[in-house]
Amino acid sequence: MNTSFKDLVIRLKNELGRQLELRLTLTERDGFIQIESSELTKNIFLYPNERHLRFLSADSGIHIDEDQLEQKFDLIVQRIVAQSINNRRIYARKTIVARLDKKVSQQFLLEHHLQIPILGKYRYGLYEQGELVSIAIFSGGRRMNDKDDAYRSFELLRFCNKSGYNVIGGLSKLIKAFVKDFSPGDIMTYTDRDWNQDSSLEKIGFIAKEITTPINFWVTGSKRFTYRTEEELKELIDQAPLGFPKENLGSIKMILYIK
Repeated sequence: MNTSFKDLVIRLKNELGRQLELRLTLTERDGFIQIESSELTKNIFLYPNERHLRFLSADSGIHIDEDQLEQKFDLIVQRIVAQSINNRRIYARKTIVARLDKKVSQQFLLEHHLQIPILGKYRYGLYEQGELVSIAIFSGGRRMNDKDDAYRSFELLRFCNKSGYNVIGGLSKLIKAFVKDFSPGDIMTYTDRDWNQDSSLEKIGFIAKEITTPINFWVTGSKRFTYRTEEELKELIDQAPLGFPKENLGSIKMILYIK
């Protein structure tokens, strides 16, 4: 493992320890580094660029690659802290729900979400005293072959709270507003298994349908390109020969049946 990666992990350990007020242990393992504490609900596994595959642990964990840590260090810290402590709790019943335009939702995702911003088709947000604190992005509706003509399935593409905030009941309120406007037959979504090996969405009625296969990436600079076949990988290597491959843990497909 290179020195710059180790320095980055030490920086993460120190920042998490400071914010969580915990003594964290850093252990160098076979090709990756683990951060842990008896007071953390999840171990943190960190992978250098040269490590392609995830470590398959029996325990719940958070899995982060070097390139992700370089690009999104502050957001990663905030998300881990948010899963451990809540800097500010807001109750959704005290917020106002509103439709959002593309510019507002994209900027919010850039500032507070780890993944690439997606505009989607329908965008909803929660405001507390005029401040946007939570958003949900939905796709357009799709007809389902095994359902009647009026049935539509929508995808929840992104859900995100403002960094450092926990909006209690926020997703439920956003979904309720969307359901009132569009009467979906169901809403499906995917949860990232790099962060959650089981999903809290079951608490609000979502049902786990399947675990998807891991996604393969070719990483070059600050960009990640997915590939499915050896031919697609070869094309990416030709375009960006200095890149490297990565593979995540896949996702959990979740569905909320409305009708």
